[in-house]
Amino acid sequence: MTTALISHDDCANHVTPPGHPEQVARLDAVLNALEGFDLLRVKAPLAAEDDLLRAHPKAHVDAIRAAAPDEGWRSLDADTHMSVGTLKAAYRAAGAAVRAVDMVLGGEVDNAFAAVRPPGHHAERQTAMGFCFFGNVAIAAKHALDHHGLERVAIVDFDVHHGNGTQDLVEDDPRILFCSTHQSPLYPGTGAAHEVGVDNVLNVPLPAGTGSKAFRDVIERVVLPRLDAFSPQLVIISAGFDAHMDDPLAGMNLTTEDFGWVTERLCDVADAHCEGRVVSSLEGGYDLAALGASAAAHVKVLEERGR
Repeated sequence: MTTALISHDDCANHVTPPGHPEQVARLDAVLNALEGFDLLRVKAPLAAEDDLLRAHPKAHVDAIRAAAPDEGWRSLDADTHMSVGTLKAAYRAAGAAVRAVDMVLGGEVDNAFAAVRPPGHHAERQTAMGFCFFGNVAIAAKHALDHHGLERVAIVDFDVHHGNGTQDLVEDDPRILFCSTHQSPLYPGTGAAHEVGVDNVLNVPLPAGTGSKAFRDVIERVVLPRLDAFSPQLVIISAGFDAHMDDPLAGMNLTTEDFGWVTERLCDVADAHCEGRVVSSLEGGYDLAALGASAAAHVKVLEERGR
């Protein structure tokens, strides 16, 4: 089988104000970096209402829909803005993650990468924030559990910012293990080690300046053993590449090669426990060159492991 690349042109119609770091050019950088890859290219569907409601109350979904502007921008907070194309892009981003789950669990592909925006890991149950509107990976995990009948799904988030939204959406669900490495202190100020949910949350806060050696050590020593003990039936990755040393929004010092390395380790977990089934969805990464190179390193491993 192969690796699916799931995206949609609608994701480029989510236009943020000038100077905003979560810009259309981010998706261009990722897709351009993946041009020569041997991937099954799939158009992301719009998320079904039922899938959104697995993670968010109807009031949140209705509020996002009602906030969509007819022209210009509408700001939900200082960081999170909606343009005319944002609502459809957000539905595509969540729909891509769900489609990835369906393809991987249905045996159509071995693994899948959703190259989408807006990202999702900061979207809480009833709050859009941090560039995010819907909790894409949490929605995908709940779809895998409720629709496909899985009993254990692991989400691993290596974005430099803590996935407060994902944690908020899954911390009361013991069927989901959420593991996050992130810089601390840093936006959004959550993700302390003592935040453990119902013993299903593993937060590994790291100081600014953390480089390859320390990052790889905590993955090997802390994250991988927890994943092995959980024995997931599906591994979902929140693939943020803003822990790269060149990223302007944070202060960690990872290299492009570190993202390939951590992807290899997570594929090892998937090989050991769930026949290699991995779904990945794009989160952060704001230096365009570093983002493209890091996403390529990530997907190269998926492509090689999917053959």
